[in-house]
Amino acid sequence: MKKRIAVLTGAGVSAESGLGTYRDNGGLWDSYDPMEVASIEGWYRDRNKVLQFYNMQRAHLRDAKPNEAHRAIAELEKDYIVDVITQNVDNLHERAGSTHVVHLHGEATKVRPENTYNDEDGFSEKAVFDVGYGEVNLGDKAPNGVQLRPHIVFFGEAVPKMEQAIDLVSQADIVLIVGTSLSVYPAAGLYRFASPDAPIYIIDPAEVPLYDSRIVHIRKVATEGMKDFAKML
Repeated sequence: MKKRIAVLTGAGVSAESGLGTYRDNGGLWDSYDPMEVASIEGWYRDRNKVLQFYNMQRAHLRDAKPNEAHRAIAELEKDYIVDVITQNVDNLHERAGSTHVVHLHGEATKVRPENTYNDEDGFSEKAVFDVGYGEVNLGDKAPNGVQLRPHIVFFGEAVPKMEQAIDLVSQADIVLIVGTSLSVYPAAGLYRFASPDAPIYIIDPAEVPLYDSRIVHIRKVATEGMKDFAKML
């Protein structure tokens, strides 16, 4: 029976595909106030500003391509059951061939009516649909007559897929963390749900302030670190 690998990924995986990180020096939050363009309060204050920010994100994503790290993660499926749990809102894991991807923070290429995907409908994705890399503007309405919004988990909103992610990490035989500084909660605490017997590998060139005897830290960028990880398996 194949072993299970839970792969938790962050912006560092997609950085080598030309997509900007958020919190690093020179990241998106150096140029944009996340409370204005990526919070629920910002959405209610200025929907147009938020829509234009994500229009820009989709335009960048259209030109980006999966890199060797994305492909190496997808190739793990040849020998393992692989669950990718990503903080990224891009679709590069899917485009690289990963078949089971859980997007904790939503998906940039998808939109939904602003009055859906909440406690009232049990966070159903029935009204979510893909717009690819096209624009969504103020006045663009869903079939129910309501303004469309990005299918993104804004700051200030619940992370509906956390319980699913916790289950996947707890079932894994191996946990791999790639390209995340583990500074964004609640996702940053996911590794704590790993089985006591599961080794935890972290691929990130930066110092990671975690103290756990199970952790093996590969201090390299994602594309290079995945080569080392493959040799360790």
